Amino acid sequence: MTRHIKPPSHSRAANEVRIIGGQWKRTRLPVADKPGLRPTPGRVRETLFNWLGQDLTGRRCVDAFAGTGALGLEAASRGAAEVLLVEQDAQLVSQLGAVQAKLGAAAVKVERANGLAVLGRLAAGSIDLIFLDPPFDADLFGKAIAAAAAALADEGLIYLEAPVAWDDAKLAPYGLTVYRHLRAGAVHAHLLGRAA
Repeated sequence: MTRHIKPPSHSRAANEVRIIGGQWKRTRLPVADKPGLRPTPGRVRETLFNWLGQDLTGRRCVDAFAGTGALGLEAASRGAAEVLLVEQDAQLVSQLGAVQAKLGAAAVKVERANGLAVLGRLAAGSIDLIFLDPPFDADLFGKAIAAAAAALADEGLIYLEAPVAWDDAKLAPYGLTVYRHLRAGAVHAHLLGRAA
């Protein structure tokens, strides 16, 4: 008798993430198989949007290293007035554009560009919420934080995802302080605001 061994089933969930809340709750977002692409884990996003409050009505947001767009689309799903998704990779930009069109997300704009360059050209104090989740192996954290701090509105917030914890001493040169921090595996999630 021949036994047929079933190959391990590869769950589709590994290739997608879901929007957690708001008008597009449970919408699936594709995750391309790209080196260094790590979408923010669902439980981290859930915690982040608990920190931010569920209603982001009227907020101007930038997701500077968008990848799957999970962070920016989550903000748009919760009522953000403007969400700019910035991504360099052409395939990911195409995917983001397709998702934006499918959702009819009028508040969302997708731009193929360098996240640092876009942050650098934003008007000072013009953005309410900036998502910073650069590739962990790229040495971009200091530059990204500096550029984000310049564009941040007085009461604005920066979400920073990094492989190490950033404390107030490391953030002092940028005029920022840590409001919230959590560690989930290899990821340190921070909510930053202006230092008093």
